[in-house]
Amino acid sequence: MGTKLAVRVMCETAGVSRAGFYRFLIPQGRTAGPRESDLRHELQKIALEWPSYGSRRITAELGQRGWEVNRKRVQRLMREDNLLCLRKRKFLVTTDSRHELALYPNLARGMVLTGVDQLWVADITYIRLQEEFVYLAVILDAYSRRVIGWELDRTLEDSLTLAALRMALAHRQVRAGLVHHSDRGIQYASSDYTRVLKDHQIQISMSRKGNPWDNATCESFMKTLKYEEVYRSEYRDLAEARARIGEFLEKVYNQRRLHSALDYLSPAAFERTLRPRTGRRAVEVSA
Repeated sequence: MGTKLAVRVMCETAGVSRAGFYRFLIPQGRTAGPRESDLRHELQKIALEWPSYGSRRITAELGQRGWEVNRKRVQRLMREDNLLCLRKRKFLVTTDSRHELALYPNLARGMVLTGVDQLWVADITYIRLQEEFVYLAVILDAYSRRVIGWELDRTLEDSLTLAALRMALAHRQVRAGLVHHSDRGIQYASSDYTRVLKDHQIQISMSRKGNPWDNATCESFMKTLKYEEVYRSEYRDLAEARARIGEFLEKVYNQRRLHSALDYLSPAAFERTLRPRTGRRAVEVSA
C-alpha cells in the first residue's frame, strides 16, 4: 500500500511551489488563469504570515490587498492547500485570589460602550523561555481591543501589573467614568495597585469568583497572542522575549492584525475611524 504525503511535503521534496503543482494537475484544455494562481500565491502568503487566520479573516485581508473574492472560494483553496489553523492549547492559571484584600463588584458586565477609554480590561499570562517562565501583564481598551499597556518580567508581584498600568496612563486619556476591570488576583487587589486607580478616579471592577468569562475580551486576546506569536517562537532569554513580544503587540497586533469584532480592521485603524467622536456604534460588554 502506498504512503500518502501531504502536498506541502511533496512540493518541498521536489523543490516546486504548491501553485505550480496545482497548475500541473489541471487537465489539458482547462486553465486556472493567472488570477487563480496569483490568488493562491497571495492566500498562501497570508496564511504563512497569519497562521491562525480562518477563512473570514483571510477573505478580509485579501480584500484589503485588492482582491475581490468570496469566502466560499477562499475556503475551497484553503482546503485544497491544507492551510489549517494552529491547534489550540490549554493555559496555566496565573490568578491567586486566595487573599484577604478588598474585592470589588463586576461593573463591566452589561456596560454599553460608545468609545475608547470607557472600559480598560487587564490580565496576566505566562511565557515559556528556554530555561524559565516569565509573565506578561496587559491592559486593553475594551472598545477598540488595542493594547494600551503591557509589561514582561520574571515576577508575579504587583510591580508587574503596576508597570503595565503606568504605561496605559501615560498613553491614554482618563475620562470621567472610566472603569478598570480585572480578575480577583492579588496583583490587582493590592493596595498599591488600587491606590493608583483611585488616585486617577478610575472605577475598579473585578470578575465574579470562579468565572473566567467575566474577562472574555482579555482571554480572547491572550489566545491570539499565544497562537500567533508565542507558540511560533523560541525565546532565549527575557531580553529577546521582551523585544519580540513588544514588536508583536505594538506593530503587528495593534497596527496590522484584523479583528472580526472591529469590522475586520486593526485596533489602530479602528480607532482612526472614531474621529470625530460622532456617529459611533454602541457595544455591550457581555462579561
